[in-house]
Amino acid sequence: MPKRARGPIVIVGAGLTGGTAAKALRKHGYLGELLILGEESSFPFGRPPLTKGYLRGEEGLSGWMVAPFDWYKNHQIQLVPAKVSGVDSAAKRVSLQSGDTIGYERLLLATGGRNRALDVPGAQLPGIHQLRTIDECNAIKRAAKPGARVVVVGSGFIGSEVAASLRQLGLKVTSVMRGKAPLDQVLGPEVGGVFAGIHRAAGIELVAEDEVVRFEGSLRVERAVTKKGRRIACDLVIVAVGIEPNVEIVKGSGVAVRDGIIVDATCRTNVAGIFAAGDVANHLHPIFGRVRVEHYNNAEKMAAAAARSMLGARTAYRYMHSFWSDQFEHKLEYIGHAPKWDRFVVRGSLDERKFVGFYLQAGKLRAAVGLNRGGDPEKDKDGELAKAGRLIAKGARPSPTLLADEGASLESS
Repeated sequence: MPKRARGPIVIVGAGLTGGTAAKALRKHGYLGELLILGEESSFPFGRPPLTKGYLRGEEGLSGWMVAPFDWYKNHQIQLVPAKVSGVDSAAKRVSLQSGDTIGYERLLLATGGRNRALDVPGAQLPGIHQLRTIDECNAIKRAAKPGARVVVVGSGFIGSEVAASLRQLGLKVTSVMRGKAPLDQVLGPEVGGVFAGIHRAAGIELVAEDEVVRFEGSLRVERAVTKKGRRIACDLVIVAVGIEPNVEIVKGSGVAVRDGIIVDATCRTNVAGIFAAGDVANHLHPIFGRVRVEHYNNAEKMAAAAARSMLGARTAYRYMHSFWSDQFEHKLEYIGHAPKWDRFVVRGSLDERKFVGFYLQAGKLRAAVGLNRGGDPEKDKDGELAKAGRLIAKGARPSPTLLADEGASLESS
């Protein structure tokens, strides 16, 4: 039955989460007024190509749009360019930086996050970039001339993917990281070591267990100086040291905040009529407990779950978190959620860069990772990672010996 409302549904955030939620609301029959308030000039889209194909000039963004440009108009969705400065939950109104206010019946906070700043001397010099928006990506593309020297600060997924893409474009890349290897803080030393080998083989210089303490230059950045005394000449810098959730607009609203906006298993906050989803949402997951996940798949799936909840559904968001990363010719897939583990079991070969790895905590399988193997758990339901996901979902405690055995079926582990 079509769902009408006494007032509009307002979505704050015009990224992937906001756009997907709006699309899901219309799909599930909501006919009322629907507004998306966003700061960026672009239509809602997915950001993965900003570190990969779009950055390298190999693809556009049209395939990553949540919906075509005219879809919003055809479905009577208002896209309002605006910066929201606050939420008055008692009056059910959001305040805009312009001084205007907009009332709502239900509110979805899809504010995402912002790049963490590197607070060191010289950080404001021209030539130092971050990457989250199309404009920031375009600025890096203009500066990324073959042969230019670039320092990438940080070796998480954004830093590692950008380093790989810039190396493919012919830049001389130096990657500075606090860890011992790229991605080791997320995926562990074994997988991190494999990626260190991949990056070094491609010509990327890794400066591990170190950090940038200042930038130097006269009119623009010329050097990055590390804590251990390295002075790295450069023509440009990419800072990729993580994001911070955008929670400031709910200050004083009564909405609970702790490492993001706190929501229950149905994307509801502690304040009636206010929901949150995507990077900003610290959600209660039926399997993993309280988590905040900063990946494309979660932004898309959680947006749809929040839309259903806004229309009255009480079904818990049970998505088995997954993500992927493309670096050079290598494809990584991951399913589950394992911020910590006490055993890592490998099926396949780390040396050959073709394996599935399993993360166990107190005997329980919590996550699995595949490099050039295992299948996309979203598409290949018979693949090793999808099977691992089903084991995780039922709280399985598989035998490590069977997990490592190439001849053993995962579903019998």
